[in-house]
Amino acid sequence: MAHLLIIEDEPTMMLGLKDNLEMEGHEVDTASDGEEGLAKLKSGRHDLVLLDVMLPKLSGFDVCKAGRAAGIRTPIILLTAKGEEIDKVIGLELGADDYITKPFGVRELLARIKALLRRAQSGENTSTGPQVTIGRLTLDFNGFRAEEGKEEVKLSHKEFEILLHLHKHKNQIVSRYDLLENVWGYEEQITTRTVDNFIARLRQKIEVNPNQPKIIITVHGTGYKMVL
Repeated sequence: MAHLLIIEDEPTMMLGLKDNLEMEGHEVDTASDGEEGLAKLKSGRHDLVLLDVMLPKLSGFDVCKAGRAAGIRTPIILLTAKGEEIDKVIGLELGADDYITKPFGVRELLARIKALLRRAQSGENTSTGPQVTIGRLTLDFNGFRAEEGKEEVKLSHKEFEILLHLHKHKNQIVSRYDLLENVWGYEEQITTRTVDNFIARLRQKIEVNPNQPKIIITVHGTGYKMVL
C-alpha cells in the first residue's frame, strides 16, 4: 500500500491514527513536532502526509508552507480542531490538498486518503499529453510540474487537478459543484467559496492581468470556463 507520514503531537491521536492506517495495510511514519515533521516531509519518501495544525516548534501551516517552498508535492491533509472557514482557506492557500476538522470519523478520513492517493498514483493525468500551455504556464500533468519560461512555478495537487479538469472541459461551462465533486471527490462541507479562492490563486499564476481574466473566466451564477 502507501507510505504515510503522521505529524501529530497528541500521543493518543497519533497512536489511534497509526493503528487504523496500519490495519489498512499502509506503512506509517510519525513525527511529534513541526521541526521533526518538516524534516521528514522534505525527505520526499512519503506518499501522503496527515499534518496537525497546532504543533510545537512549528505550526502545521508553517510546515506546509516550508514543504511546498522546498518543492515537495506530496499530498497533505491538514488535521485541525478549528472549524472556521478562514482557517481552512489559509491552509489550502498554503498548499494543503485537503483538511479535516477534529473530531472526525475514521471511515471519513480513510475515504479522503484513498481519494488523494488514487489521484496522485493513478494515470488519470496522462490523457492530456506530456505538456500543455495554459496562459503564462507550461504544465506537465504527468509529473505535476509547472513552468513560466524556464522558472518553475509551485502548484499544489489540488491546483493541478482543477486545471486538469477545466482543461478537459475547455471552452465549456464547469459549475462550482462539478469542480467540488470531481476534484475533491467526496461529499463534505467544503463551500463553493473554497473553489473561488483556488480560482483566484490560479489566475495570479496564469493570467497576464488576473483582475481581467481572459483564460479562466467567471460565468456568473454558474461557475467557470477555460477559454483556449
